[in-house]
Amino acid sequence: MQKLDPSKFVHVTNQRYRQHYHITTPGGWLNDPNGLCYFKGYYHVFYQFHPYSTEWGPMHWGHVRSRDLVHWEQLPIALVPGDPEDSGGCFSGSAIIKNGRLYLLYTGHHYYDDGDLDHFWENQNLAYSDDGVHFTKYEHNPIIEAPADNTQHFRDPKVWEHDGSYYLVLGSQHQGDELGRILFYKSTDLFHWESCGPIIESQGKDTEGWMWECPDLFSVNGQDVLVYSPMGIKPQGKRFLNTSQVCYRIGKLDYQTQRFTGSQPAELDHGHNFYATQSFTTPDGRQLQFGWMSPFDETPQEHTDGWACSLTLPREISVVDGVLHAQPARELAALRHQTDIDDEVRVTGQQVLTVSDPQHTELALKFAETPHDFSWILSDQDGALVSLAYEQGQLTLTRRGNDPHRYATVTELDDIRIFVDTSSVEIFVNAGTTTFTERYYAKGLVELALAAERECQLHVQAFQLK
Repeated sequence: MQKLDPSKFVHVTNQRYRQHYHITTPGGWLNDPNGLCYFKGYYHVFYQFHPYSTEWGPMHWGHVRSRDLVHWEQLPIALVPGDPEDSGGCFSGSAIIKNGRLYLLYTGHHYYDDGDLDHFWENQNLAYSDDGVHFTKYEHNPIIEAPADNTQHFRDPKVWEHDGSYYLVLGSQHQGDELGRILFYKSTDLFHWESCGPIIESQGKDTEGWMWECPDLFSVNGQDVLVYSPMGIKPQGKRFLNTSQVCYRIGKLDYQTQRFTGSQPAELDHGHNFYATQSFTTPDGRQLQFGWMSPFDETPQEHTDGWACSLTLPREISVVDGVLHAQPARELAALRHQTDIDDEVRVTGQQVLTVSDPQHTELALKFAETPHDFSWILSDQDGALVSLAYEQGQLTLTRRGNDPHRYATVTELDDIRIFVDTSSVEIFVNAGTTTFTERYYAKGLVELALAAERECQLHVQAFQLK
């Protein structure tokens, strides 16, 4: 394995935007969550990591672990690029436990010698650990190479076990029509893999995407759920407004025909900053998901402070009556340090909430009935930073800056939960059937407020998070 040079690592130099309870790097760049699993008494989260810069670069696997999903311990970097199987980077992948050993399956990224970072090739590799901390790359990597009908895009294996065999899905682009697809593989031992072809393909570059990456396939509440990150979908009215999306389909994977059939693609989150999700099953059978708070076309303002980007909070994924729900993991209640508000409130006009630490607060809002109109506002000295407004079945998220609006349609408004951290907001509407994920950068002190043109009655809880 290639060696690290800690003397060249970047370090956090300013705490002004530093998150208090989200997973971040000790310094350097972060993107996709990887290798989510529970192993030997710990929850493990790996992430795409560039320790030498606050910009995207040759990808390493950063690593944290937790006993409770709340307190996270930074561990040594798990995978370092530069070996023949991953000369240009250790790209995203997943984890599985077999016979007491933790295996990581990941993409090896490689560049051609022409100086063009958009000219590359990819393969799939394996590493393993018996203690969950120190990893060894498999001596016979790669374990999967791209099929002949594939373009250079071939990455992000998600692995699982089913009926005594191992399966994985891969993000891919077909060479002939240059459309995204999900490839399917089968193995008896994790080392030797049989190609089973695509389980589903894009039906159009503009409508469904030219490349599908970061696939995740799991079963929950008797339904199979396919989550993936399509690139290139054009905006459709008020839908698919981000550079790249996270979509999901609820349906059925047929292991005999090796095809997935299901619903039309829907947005998993409606905010500006959400991408590259992955999930895993907890020991008590819940499906937990993390995502990356993606900046995409923006530069995260904390990059001058020695770090860049965060993961989302862990979210419990469920399917109820054919509808996907994503709610904050129940363990997050342990973040509550004190209760600032627990009252019935009538809102007319704008009403500032009196809370002890507005930038580290959880709000739980429960409506007596669907209001005529309602808004929640996070503001600083220059006005609103992030707001969520409801009126006539339409939710509108507005943030300061370019491209300010995101939207979602709901038939009624029952409840909203909001988690505010130093530079992020995560909003869960109607038991998590609709979510918004946002970054923000405040100037000075902030305040939280509720507003309504017509009187609105609701129960408000506010918890200081520590």
